[in-house]
Amino acid sequence: MSAEIRHDWKREEVAALFALPFNDLLARAHAVHAAHHDPNAVQVSTLLSIKTGGCPEDCAYCPQAQRYHTGVEAQKLMSVEAVLERAKAAKEAGASRFCMGAAWREPKDRDIPKVAEIVRAVKGLGLETCATLGMLKAEQAQALKDAGLDYYNHNLDTAPEFYGEIIHTREYQDRLDTLEHVRDTGLKTCCGGIVGMGESRSQRAGLLQTLANLPEHPQSVPINMLVQVEGTPLAGTAALDPFEFVRTIAVARLMMPDSMVRLSAGREQMHDEMQALCFFAGANSIFYGEKLLTTSNPEAERDRKLFERLDLKPLQITETSETVHADIVEPACEARAESAA
Repeated sequence: MSAEIRHDWKREEVAALFALPFNDLLARAHAVHAAHHDPNAVQVSTLLSIKTGGCPEDCAYCPQAQRYHTGVEAQKLMSVEAVLERAKAAKEAGASRFCMGAAWREPKDRDIPKVAEIVRAVKGLGLETCATLGMLKAEQAQALKDAGLDYYNHNLDTAPEFYGEIIHTREYQDRLDTLEHVRDTGLKTCCGGIVGMGESRSQRAGLLQTLANLPEHPQSVPINMLVQVEGTPLAGTAALDPFEFVRTIAVARLMMPDSMVRLSAGREQMHDEMQALCFFAGANSIFYGEKLLTTSNPEAERDRKLFERLDLKPLQITETSETVHADIVEPACEARAESAA
């Protein structure tokens, strides 16, 4: 079973996919997944916060916002040497992509050369590189591309009509503009959102509709489960039904067949059986390691054991091609989304 690459999804079509009987939805999603990807391979990324805390935005899910009292202290940008040490460890542990997040609303022009130096150093290790720094101007995106950046993460977070309930310091169009700047440079996009923030199913459908109707489907689509952090406005939100999260993964796979659909924030709260359903439904990327930016993540050994139990193999990037290949050696990213992730 294949699937047409579309950019003209209507909300009622997406709602109809969500409304399919659970087993029928998973069967359809898995068939599309198997037609476009190796269903037994998962891309593995590691995420590092290279500049933590002190963000001036008011994203209701984020412990890095300076206006919330979450215990996250503002820190300066890490040195090249410190980042490189963590990137080497990530590669040795089996990661094929190294994602770097900075808690900025938008980087200043003086920040870009520093980040570019970090990107060049990490790229020199043979890893794919991804960064999430907030809003970008066109010339900043080009500078990062020239330094060797492969992906830029900038999440939409939620549906346009629910966005104002979560964030007031940045417009939805600002996010779309940054994605346009990134695409125009030829960078690959990593763009997804967060579920479990109190949105309706229709609004989850609206997030996926907006992602799939972008001029180009994001190459990576992180689907984050809200991680509730004490001190943020969303602490205490009613938890999303796990099967509804699996449905979201399945619908994302049906709508964006070629994209890597990533289980991002919230995996710490997911039992193995739920993750297995997500992999069957079309998820084929994870963040690997004990921590995302500021929230916990399943430990590496637990992930290795889960992969072994499910007969999954990690994807590894060859240094001679941008093609992703499956080897026997072994994911916001956006700074504000990972913490929701």
